[in-house]
Amino acid sequence: MKQVDLLIHNARQLVTSASDKGPKRGLAMRDAGVIENGAIAIDGESIAAVGETHVIRAAFSARREIDAHDLVVLPGFVDPHTHLVFAGSRVNEFEMRLEGASYLEILANGGGIISTTRATRGATPADLMAVARRNLERMSVLGATAVEIKTGYGLDLETEIKMLEVIAQLDLDVPLTIVPTFMPAHAVPPEFRGRTDDYVEVIVNRMLPAAADWYRRSHFAKVGRPCFVDVFCEREAFSLDQSRRVLEVAKSLGFALKAHVDQFTNLGGVAMAVQLGATSIDHLDTITSDEQSVIAASTTVAVATPAATFHAGGRQFTDVRGLIDAGAALALTTDFNPGSSPCLSIPLVMAIACRYCRLTPAEALNAVTLNAAYAVGMGHRLGSIEVGKQADLLVSDLDDYRVLAYEMGGNPIRTVIRSGEVVRRYD
Repeated sequence: MKQVDLLIHNARQLVTSASDKGPKRGLAMRDAGVIENGAIAIDGESIAAVGETHVIRAAFSARREIDAHDLVVLPGFVDPHTHLVFAGSRVNEFEMRLEGASYLEILANGGGIISTTRATRGATPADLMAVARRNLERMSVLGATAVEIKTGYGLDLETEIKMLEVIAQLDLDVPLTIVPTFMPAHAVPPEFRGRTDDYVEVIVNRMLPAAADWYRRSHFAKVGRPCFVDVFCEREAFSLDQSRRVLEVAKSLGFALKAHVDQFTNLGGVAMAVQLGATSIDHLDTITSDEQSVIAASTTVAVATPAATFHAGGRQFTDVRGLIDAGAALALTTDFNPGSSPCLSIPLVMAIACRYCRLTPAEALNAVTLNAAYAVGMGHRLGSIEVGKQADLLVSDLDDYRVLAYEMGGNPIRTVIRSGEVVRRYD
């Protein structure tokens, strides 16, 4: 009998989200990989065995055990798109929206991203760390074990690098796996208003090379974790040609790619980002059926942001049903940010997606675990309960995993395990 560090056994349901074919697509999205009376053997940071309790207990002894009797065990949630590092508040814009102002109207009048930029430029790293740490801890309580975090509220080299440094320190200090994204092409800063092409030249000639140098020296590079570059291809932000230029230069410097496209206006960003080999394309509220097929025929993951639409009181949610039926790999995200999606709860995102986008609970769960991990280039290591993967697990007091999306507003997570260590436990 082999001894391991931790054995979790007797789970009413062990929900694995397992796949040996990469991200889940089509009908495979409806399979959550449930093992009744399941067990997991964990050795060090990794999963050593998965199966029915009687099989695993016959093969392994453990230094520590968790009896998950009548509980549901799930993969840790992966959030593939957040803007967690920022300063300031935009609650006043919430009221403006309730009175009828649109996001683009607020942005055009110096609000939105530009408002947060002013506050973030003036904040110290300690200020940014304090806000981000608090929000990451809230996400962890709700089951997140891995989170992508973007820059994009600095819009100048000094502040964007400051944000990268904060993201790196968070990864060292907080018990979550963090994937960094460099996003100076989030908005046009006030000093370049009316001169977007000039700002793009600053991005490609100064900011991207500086970020590439930062990444090469960072611990992210040392552990083989990717660093992405993202761009907001949208009216009042960056045109299709400007977005392509940013991503082409980023790719030449060795960055992995993401793209915000089709949130409000369809500029043709899907085909451009797929052609460049983007790991994910995010938002997609105005995507066409032809573009759904383009994504489905690629390795790019489609990342939908239903909480942003919900927060805006909108009705044009991403056609995730169409994306799945076309064969695309779909992920979901909170899109947490201080303006358009102040949502820290992945379970709430699942609930919204099931109601407004017609996902099944299994599809929603696979979209925030395995497929979300592939959306940040970490599907080989995160997102499912499979042998060899990082032991990121959740123990919940649910009696059926589907209740996670059925109920709204609560938190059934009782134990959070990251890399084989219990980081949060609520008895």
